[in-house]
Amino acid sequence: MASKQKLNTHQKALHINLDPASYGSFAEIGAGQEVVRWFLVVGGASGTVAKSISAYDKEVSDDLYGSGARYVSKERLEAMLDSEWAQLIDQLNNRRGSDTSFFSFVDTFSARNYTGTNEPHGWVGLRFQLQPGGQPNDIVLHINMRDLSNPLEQEAIGILGVNLIYAVFYQLQTRESFLENIAQDVEKRIEIDYAEVRGSAFEGWDQRALLAELVRAGLAEAVYFPSNGSPAPPIEVLHKQAVVLAPGSFEHVDPTHAAIHEQLLASGLEQLRGELDEKDPAPIGFFCLSAMPLTDADPPPGIPDLLERIDVLLARGSAVLLFRDRELYSMTSLVNRYTKEHVRFVVGLSLLVRVWEYRYRKLPGGFLEALNRLLAQNVRVYAYPMSSIELEQSIQSISATGWQWTDTNGWVSARQLHPAPPLGHLYDYILASNFLVPMQTPGESDGPRIVVGANMN
Repeated sequence: MASKQKLNTHQKALHINLDPASYGSFAEIGAGQEVVRWFLVVGGASGTVAKSISAYDKEVSDDLYGSGARYVSKERLEAMLDSEWAQLIDQLNNRRGSDTSFFSFVDTFSARNYTGTNEPHGWVGLRFQLQPGGQPNDIVLHINMRDLSNPLEQEAIGILGVNLIYAVFYQLQTRESFLENIAQDVEKRIEIDYAEVRGSAFEGWDQRALLAELVRAGLAEAVYFPSNGSPAPPIEVLHKQAVVLAPGSFEHVDPTHAAIHEQLLASGLEQLRGELDEKDPAPIGFFCLSAMPLTDADPPPGIPDLLERIDVLLARGSAVLLFRDRELYSMTSLVNRYTKEHVRFVVGLSLLVRVWEYRYRKLPGGFLEALNRLLAQNVRVYAYPMSSIELEQSIQSISATGWQWTDTNGWVSARQLHPAPPLGHLYDYILASNFLVPMQTPGESDGPRIVVGANMN
């Protein structure tokens, strides 16, 4: 039965408590027992809560769920989900299984610590039946908490948990509406940057489309698509890593353009390796794609279109980060949450011109604020040279004026390219400060000849 009325958290928890069709257990670690608390305080909790547990002590947690996994990890969450579900079914199925849809809600969080020095995040899982005796279905989420205090984070987790339980029983229609419903009232307070669904309740749901929808719906700043292996939250691949980011719109999905993108990212990785000590871990590279249109006048790309572009890039052997916003400073902000190591963008001159021509209307400080956000102390921009002919065509295509350049054997480097004053003075400063790093033109090295025309602001 679908509920059309938009209920608040109190009403949702009470509705579930008064509905005899569902019954379940709660296991919450790391941010209080904020989800089950809603069911306990609204009244009628005996109609929903079979058990509530919070195994804070590590030895207690290991005894219940096994040792070996990090306490805030997908592996720990899956172990909790398996253990709690098995116990629930073993204890109650004979007595209630014929007329009850069971569920187990579990979470494990690293909430904001006392000194505020950690990155608050965690995992949420729900296993449930849609009908008595039915096969279980799973949903697993990774959450980033954006509130500025531990009590507010706990509050947001409680609301999210109630939303999730309510949504799977009463609002499981479409992928888009489901995500909207579970984020109700916490849209700006939490991020969901990973979601996995399993079971017949989610039949026809595409896992990759679900990840892309998290970004399109504004629930995540970025999601991660691996070239091999399973998807994961960005924190798990960016944590303490030196990173090269190759942004672009990647609208051309033909093999020629895909090979150019691959070579561009490879050249950026090679350049960064030259900056690192031999003992340092190898940097990792990502193609960066935005779910926003290239210009404000364009419609946003559809999810099938985004997935087609992502598939072409993944086929070149490198992972993809799909970002909500197209501005490079947003990418800097996201990556620097998880690493203080070197972060390098590798771009063609056409993209560099777009960055300088773009009007940053969302920022009070305009272009100066955008540059300040982009060029954090660990961030540099590698600018790959471009043929003079391609550069001229690119500048004309965006109606940019005042740009001048010279070329060497038909190639233009970032050092040979200049916007008109007063932006030209700022450009010279960025060059002299080594925030903008011109890469070698073909002929200066034995590297690949790349004609770069990627676009993104």
